[in-house]
Amino acid sequence: MATDANSMALAAKARRSYVEGLLNGLPSVVQAVDQGARLLLSQVAEPPIAARRRDAVEDLRKASTFWLNSAINMLRGALISGTVSASRPGDLPLPSGRGANFSLVDNETIEGEILSSRLALAMMDRASWEFTDLRSRITMLERREELDANDVLRPHVLARIVTTAWRTAGLSNDAWNTLQSVLHDEFAHFAEEAYHETNRWLIHQRVLPEIDLRPLIRRSRNSAWTTSSTGSGFAHSSAHPADAARSEVHEETRMMTRAAGLVRGADHAEAVLGRLNRLIGRQLPEFVNTQQTRPASPALKSAISDAQQGIARRLSAASVPGRLAGSQVSTPMLLEELHQRKQALKQAATTPVERATIEIVALLFQSILTEERIPASVRVWFARLQMPVLRVAVSEPDFFATTDHPARRLIDRMGACVMGFDAAMRAAGDMLEKEIKRVVQVVEAYPDTGRRVFQTVLTEFEKFLEHYFKNENEASRKGVSLAQQVEQRETLAIQYTIELRKMLNEVPVQEGVRDYLFHVWADVLAMTAVKFGLHSEEIKGMKRAAADLIWSASAKVSREERADVIRRLPPLLKILRDGMQNAGVPPAKQDEHIQRLNNSLAAAFTAKAASIPRERLEELMARLETLEELLP
Repeated sequence: MATDANSMALAAKARRSYVEGLLNGLPSVVQAVDQGARLLLSQVAEPPIAARRRDAVEDLRKASTFWLNSAINMLRGALISGTVSASRPGDLPLPSGRGANFSLVDNETIEGEILSSRLALAMMDRASWEFTDLRSRITMLERREELDANDVLRPHVLARIVTTAWRTAGLSNDAWNTLQSVLHDEFAHFAEEAYHETNRWLIHQRVLPEIDLRPLIRRSRNSAWTTSSTGSGFAHSSAHPADAARSEVHEETRMMTRAAGLVRGADHAEAVLGRLNRLIGRQLPEFVNTQQTRPASPALKSAISDAQQGIARRLSAASVPGRLAGSQVSTPMLLEELHQRKQALKQAATTPVERATIEIVALLFQSILTEERIPASVRVWFARLQMPVLRVAVSEPDFFATTDHPARRLIDRMGACVMGFDAAMRAAGDMLEKEIKRVVQVVEAYPDTGRRVFQTVLTEFEKFLEHYFKNENEASRKGVSLAQQVEQRETLAIQYTIELRKMLNEVPVQEGVRDYLFHVWADVLAMTAVKFGLHSEEIKGMKRAAADLIWSASAKVSREERADVIRRLPPLLKILRDGMQNAGVPPAKQDEHIQRLNNSLAAAFTAKAASIPRERLEELMARLETLEELLP
């Protein structure tokens, strides 16, 4: 651990190494953006999109050197001071959102702010854990509670530098929007790697080695993070021996709320909680003692109440109708706000168990608030639940010991109902949001009743769901948990893929259509079945679309057949787009899939595709209609 004599110098050296790494890595990132833009241009797209990509790539080719030099000049100013003097401090939002200066600005400036905020969010989505670890180490070394608003270590400062340099180089906001996916991907990886390597360097200096360090990042496309021009750069060595065990706490906490890509159920949730308790119990044996209640200390009770009131005021003011768009609370600002509250709470805590509980609840809600499938308007209400949940978790030790705690069940049930299901049911989404708002306000109004208020509102919320969704989709009616929805969707997608492969095994279907059905449409069918039911009209429509697509892609040698395809194609493409949208396929990916299908249909018009006998086609369509009967 660093001594008091050199801690400030060590923090300055870490910050300097971070900036030097950015300076060394930026040329590679700009080159990667250029390559990604050219790859994007090479992809088939509709004429207007292709034209915008072509213009953006040409503009980037001309201005990339100026963009790079401008960003480097801004960063060099931070080598000594550790802050970005090239960006006016007043322009950089305070983490808490206070002290904002209001003035009239033009549309170009507002659009630039939006682009910068989106880039910062993309970087935080990928690098939030690395940044949190680095911030903890730096603030500990500097004996301070928080980084400066314009500290170069902050993601939104790097995002501001990148976007400001972009405009300084003469590149337009339209060009940025066209290449946004490439830019976000490259700079999110870049930021994550920067924080990771700085954390690793500090670990070797024995600065808070007990903080979890993410597994070693290997990224072949950017080798800038191998050394530093000052000699204090990032050494390549194995992670701390205890890192793997400590990282489990992070992963297990995330698994309490995130189930994407994994099949999870009640048994898995119990296993996660068991592992979490064992991991923390190794360091804090009293943490797993669930036999007696642990009343929160008076100082912590007061701090929780103050934090709850502050968060409520902050979020209520930001959601006032008619408020300027710039005053709305973005996810990065929300996370910053909650992080500051967490630091104040940990200072007020009097025992290690209280501090551990504060940290774990913060991780739980950070996972919720960074979940993109939860609508932004609902995330605000989840954020307001953090303090009431923390109050219960501190005083009731069985909060982490069982999945049946009413506070945990309420969070899971609310998240399951809003995650990814509001787009197709806007009216239901509005009513659900109002009910969630009411539930949170009731919980806030009774801070001293413990689990009783959570049990009461949970019962009321379940009654609301039973009443409102009585005649709605199957998933909402059953009120199944998020984990069950994910499991059901993934299971159905696999089963649909297997059955489609069996059906098309002996059918001469275009390879592009075959791939689309296996890799995209099977998931669309699964999502539709989860949302509307296995025997709903919606799922029947999606299966008919699959049959129409197979027929359209077979050889069309007569004028009548070609005319029929042309007549049926627009509504078919609309159904395909609607299905992909419903399954969460991004618009850019939808365009790619549609273009590949268009190529397959063009092959059918030129008689390059194989023909399917009518009898075989009718048999195939009949099997598609009864596909569910074939599922195990």
